[in-house]
Amino acid sequence: MKLLVTGGAGFVGAVVSRLLLDAGHTVVVLDDLSRNDAAQVPADAQFVQGRVQDAAEILTPEAGFDGVLHFAGLISAGESMSLPELHWEANTRAGLNLIDAMRAAGVRRLIFSSTAACYGEPSELPLTENAVTMPINTYGATKLAVDLAIASEARAHKLAAVSLRYFNVAGAYVGADGTVIGERHDPETHLIPIALEVAAGKREKMPMFGDDYPTPDGTCIRDYIHVTDLARAHLRALEAATPGEHRIYNLGVGTGFSNKQIIDAVREVTGADVPVEWLPRRPGDPAALYASSAKAQAELGWTPEKTEVADIVADAWTFYRRQN
Repeated sequence: MKLLVTGGAGFVGAVVSRLLLDAGHTVVVLDDLSRNDAAQVPADAQFVQGRVQDAAEILTPEAGFDGVLHFAGLISAGESMSLPELHWEANTRAGLNLIDAMRAAGVRRLIFSSTAACYGEPSELPLTENAVTMPINTYGATKLAVDLAIASEARAHKLAAVSLRYFNVAGAYVGADGTVIGERHDPETHLIPIALEVAAGKREKMPMFGDDYPTPDGTCIRDYIHVTDLARAHLRALEAATPGEHRIYNLGVGTGFSNKQIIDAVREVTGADVPVEWLPRRPGDPAALYASSAKAQAELGWTPEKTEVADIVADAWTFYRRQN
């Protein structure tokens, strides 16, 4: 298939692009590089620098695309609370424009990068796809809005769509040929990459937001999924997408690790001390989020393979050392 990958210079988009190419698909990456690095784009993919809001310029009927995998957008829950207008523009408005462009071009297959933040503060764990969607931050709300629009599009116009709700994506893709793809956010907001910077001496301290949550050690608990496992699920979803249906799958490993446990794993893997600076809670951070991926396992035949936090951190550390 000929596929458009929006945000394909980002962490997840680049890894999925790599696996799509390895599977024999033709890949066109669209990314505005506002927060990503073109070096992440696989060399055998076609790259177009541009905004998702302008996707209609690429998604023409003559271009012959078979589907779209949509990763582009902003991902920081904290930033979404202080600068909500950026997230509504980059996530929701851009997503709606993309759906319009796909409809006009007759492209009827979509895999959407959604998020566990759609659920908000859960009443039961692990989270299933039937959990109430009640985001507590703007980021989750902007992604849920696109999910709802996709569902309408599928019903009205026979779009074949799958939304994959990620939990915390981490690690790095390490290919048999030595290719390594990891996190290169600018600015970096994710726990593991920042902790690795502290371990390497690039930062003085690890900022930690809140040690008074109702969890065993007082810090937030999250479900960490290895990026390669996550990427494999996208290829399964692409095959399973059915006209007129909008399917939703949670992608996680089904257990949670606390922020303190992650820091301990970074110390173990790197052999370095990681000084911590304790700060107040951030608005919009649930105490705990971890997933049941039973539906994805049953319907997509997908199972996560790298589920130990030390292995996830080790791959991220491999990427960090390669880049620095």
